[in-house]
Amino acid sequence: AGEGSGPGPSDGAGPPAPERVLFPPTFSVSEIKNKQRRHFMFLRWKQQQRKEKLALKKKRRKEREALGDKAPPKAIPKTIENQRVYDETTVDPNDEEVAFDEATDEFAPYFNRQTVPKILITTSDRPRGRTVRFCEQLATVIPNSHVFYRRGLALKRIIPQCIARDFTDLIVINEDRKIPNGLVLSHLPDGPTAHFRMSSVRLRKEIKRKGKEPTEHVPEVILNNFTTRLGHSIGRMFAALFPHDPQFIGRQVATFHNQRDYIFFRFHRYIFKSEKKVGIQELGPRFTLKLRSLQKGTFDSKFGEYEWIHKRREMDTSRRKFHL
Repeated sequence: AGEGSGPGPSDGAGPPAPERVLFPPTFSVSEIKNKQRRHFMFLRWKQQQRKEKLALKKKRRKEREALGDKAPPKAIPKTIENQRVYDETTVDPNDEEVAFDEATDEFAPYFNRQTVPKILITTSDRPRGRTVRFCEQLATVIPNSHVFYRRGLALKRIIPQCIARDFTDLIVINEDRKIPNGLVLSHLPDGPTAHFRMSSVRLRKEIKRKGKEPTEHVPEVILNNFTTRLGHSIGRMFAALFPHDPQFIGRQVATFHNQRDYIFFRFHRYIFKSEKKVGIQELGPRFTLKLRSLQKGTFDSKFGEYEWIHKRREMDTSRRKFHL
């Protein structure tokens, strides 16, 4: 062999070069009967796919570097979010009708600073330890909130007592098999009431690299991607849980991030490391909410009038259609 040529199979110098995996055009891994062999071949196929993708990415990067300023703009990858089906109820911030609705809805006294939020947090009957700890940690996130245990009382009896004691909101944490799985948020005294399915609950001790316990400062509130009329109402419900004037000295942020109709809650503390860099620590707890229904007035499961109910078979016909 001449200089520069790689060692062949018959070349005695060095180990043979690894052969590239070549599959026939009509090959299907599922046709392999042996389970172990099928799994092994699938892993080899995936590895080959990754190598080809990486090589193509490297080639494109070199082409862009060679073209310099003449390189075409990067293509925006298609995602479910940017391919979203248009919703006619999407809110325009400059819409006069929306501004009038905001000025006259149930949350207007809060946004006009006429009322101060006072929250009652309770549970389903006979809560277990995990649900109780979650309620206690939630009370440290939401200022001016108080945890009380149900003791067998029906919600219809609790709500008049809350109104008499000047509570502005009622939060009920439901559980199933010792795990929190539902949240009812009722704005007092006239509603509305939202019912959420809760999942992915993580208490503080379960969060890695968490910060120190939160302080009593009023946190900032961030609401992301609540774009439709329904989403706008839900966002205003969450905002009305926190006092209107955050204390920036505490550097604490409560975030409600809506993505594909799942609302992710996170609680962080931030610190400015320089003019351009910011460090954040998660304080916890964290959880995910999915809206099940929005009801006019306070909680009434029998005779309540519903503004919106999630019907899976009728509404979830397209993966690119979202309601919030």
